[in-house]
Amino acid sequence: MADHHEEDDFAPTQTAGYKVGEKKTLDEYKNLDAQDESLNKWKESLGLKTGGKRSGPADDDRRVVVEYIALEVEGRPDVKIDLSTPDAIDKARSSPFIIKEGVEYRMKVKFRVQHDVVSGLKYLQVVKRKGVRVDKTEEMIGSYGPAPEPYEKKFQLEEAPSGLLARGHYEAKSKFVDDDNVTHIEWAWSFDIKKDW
Repeated sequence: MADHHEEDDFAPTQTAGYKVGEKKTLDEYKNLDAQDESLNKWKESLGLKTGGKRSGPADDDRRVVVEYIALEVEGRPDVKIDLSTPDAIDKARSSPFIIKEGVEYRMKVKFRVQHDVVSGLKYLQVVKRKGVRVDKTEEMIGSYGPAPEPYEKKFQLEEAPSGLLARGHYEAKSKFVDDDNVTHIEWAWSFDIKKDW
C-alpha cells in the first residue's frame, strides 16, 4: 500500500480538459501545414525548419539526455549533479550535498534532445524527511526538437527552510517525464540542510 501512495506522490498533475496530441514523426512535423505562419514559427522554435536532423548517436536510443542538474546560489559556484551516464546516476545517489539554511537558490538543468521531438517535458521531484513528504515540485520545461547543442532551463527561485527543526538530512527522488508519460530519467539523491556551508 505504501508503494501505491508513493507512486501517487510522484505522478505528474493532469490538467482537466487537456488532451495530448497525436504523436508524429520529425518528417510529419516538418510537412505539417506548410502554409500556416504561426505553426511554421513553432516548428522553427523546435529546430524543425533549420535542418532538424536526427541528432544523437545511433547506439544511444535515449530521446532526452540530462547532462546535469545544478543548485545555483548567487556568489557561489554551482553544485552540479552529473546525470549523463548510469554510473553518474548511481554516484548521485550516494553523494549528498549541503544547502545552507535560509539561502535563496534555484535549480537548473542542462539537457540534450536527440532523435525526435519531446513534447511537454516536465521535472518532478518529491522530497522526504524521515519518510514523510515535505515537498513536491513539478516544473514545466517545455517542448523541444532534436539538436546537437544542449538546452538549459532555470527553475523558479526558492528559499531553503531555516531553523533548528529544518536542519538535517533529506531524501529526494526526481524524474523527467513528457506528455506521453515517458519517463526519460529517474534517480534518487539526498542533501543536508545545515547552519553553514
